[in-house]
Amino acid sequence: MINKAVQQVVIVGGGSAGWMTAAALSKFFDTQKCAITLIESQDIGTVGVGEATLPHLRFFNQKLGIDEREFMRATESTYKLGIEFVNWGKLNRRYMHAFGEYGEPFQNQAFHQLWLKAWQQGKAEPLSEYSLAAMAAQHNKFQFPDADPSAICSKFSYAYHVDAALYAQYLCKFAQQRGVKRVEGKVLDVSQKQDSGFISKVTLENGQHISGDLFIDCSGFRGLLIEQTLKTGYTDWSHWLPCNSAQAVPCERIEPLLPYSRSTAHTAGWQWRIPLQHRTGNGHVYSSEFMSDTEAGDILLQSLDAKPLKDPIQLRFTTGKRNKFWHKNCVAIGLSGGFLEPLESTSIFLIQEAIMHLVQLFPKQDCNSVLADEFNRLMDSEFEHIRDFLVAHYHVTQRDDSPFWHYVRNMNIPDSLQHKLSMYHQQGHIIKYANGEFLDPSWLAVLSGQGMLPEHYHRSLQRASQSATDTFLKHQHKRVQDGVKSMRTNNETLETYLSTNSQLDNRSSASASLYGKH
Repeated sequence: MINKAVQQVVIVGGGSAGWMTAAALSKFFDTQKCAITLIESQDIGTVGVGEATLPHLRFFNQKLGIDEREFMRATESTYKLGIEFVNWGKLNRRYMHAFGEYGEPFQNQAFHQLWLKAWQQGKAEPLSEYSLAAMAAQHNKFQFPDADPSAICSKFSYAYHVDAALYAQYLCKFAQQRGVKRVEGKVLDVSQKQDSGFISKVTLENGQHISGDLFIDCSGFRGLLIEQTLKTGYTDWSHWLPCNSAQAVPCERIEPLLPYSRSTAHTAGWQWRIPLQHRTGNGHVYSSEFMSDTEAGDILLQSLDAKPLKDPIQLRFTTGKRNKFWHKNCVAIGLSGGFLEPLESTSIFLIQEAIMHLVQLFPKQDCNSVLADEFNRLMDSEFEHIRDFLVAHYHVTQRDDSPFWHYVRNMNIPDSLQHKLSMYHQQGHIIKYANGEFLDPSWLAVLSGQGMLPEHYHRSLQRASQSATDTFLKHQHKRVQDGVKSMRTNNETLETYLSTNSQLDNRSSASASLYGKH
């Protein structure tokens, strides 16, 4: 029997996950030969608080042929150079995890090795002052990365603060223009084939049947297909990431618009602040084991810097992932596949990664297990790498001022993270991942920002002359200072850019080595 190509793709659920999936599949596949149907109900709300992104979203949009100005206008987006962390490593301390490199290599060694030697001698400025992105964010400056690799302005990247609900609406129009069919309704029943257990169709409340060859579960935390129907199971990581609740509320926009998100640690979690063109997004992520909902809500509202626009919404979650993201003929994308708190803005990134892996591994009707196994391996790796990065934020801290911080500071951590921290602490060696997010500059920003410095710098630098290292450091510092001085303010750049005529921008070449194009 000839294994036929997939002719009907059914996406259950809208929101960012559903419409990003629909938009990408309609871009890369012929909807005349592979029909795409998305089912969503206006009565079922989406989480809609994932408003901060990583630079990868730029490349995703570019692959779809989306005009940046048009996208930013439609989604009320602003620029993002990184995240400022307040009170994490220690109370009244702050640092910037910016999307950029620190200095340049010296005598075949990473810049931070040279910096560490000079810092121990009292001859270096704080590490962040050698990062153009961090200093630009601190001074509320922004300009686009330079494509010339020798230019200082090629050493950083940028992302967006985006209204996730507006992004879903934008992609809804995009996808439907390319042949995606939207069906309004709630799924009442899911039918499976007796011989294979494959999903054959879903039935809506109005009695309509929708059949498919491949089903994409974008139903959110419910996991309507992947869990409620196929029962793949869930790996719970809340013993490492104990925050299980959040309250979110928008407030009025205030000036100036900052080119970075902010994460402020509280006694049992943290609060986000995300500046958009039309409002500021805010939320308090916390552990209900260490803080009541009432206290969490009070902290959130008292910490706003402008008038709230509505009442806070309450969210519950369990950090972790499905045991299988792809099982039989069903692929889970978005919250249906797992949840990692938005501390490093990875929610939309994980959606994007799942979509692009699916595009690369797109099956025939038999949904060969070899493809599913590879997809699951890749997504397991993505989730585990991000998990370790998030756990490091909590564990590498000097805070011990509340039961929550005492717990995360002293808890056992994943072996993979312990190995990474041990290698860094010994001699500043940052273990590289074969794939996945957060490269050396990100780990360096967070670990040094939280107060963890290596005990030793690389021995080869003992041969470097003092005058050579002093001159090199001063040059690196001056390059950053001059680069920041030449930039316009974030508001000026944003207003000028959005007021000019749209044209398809292609900045994927700039900083591609920092944030890979997937």
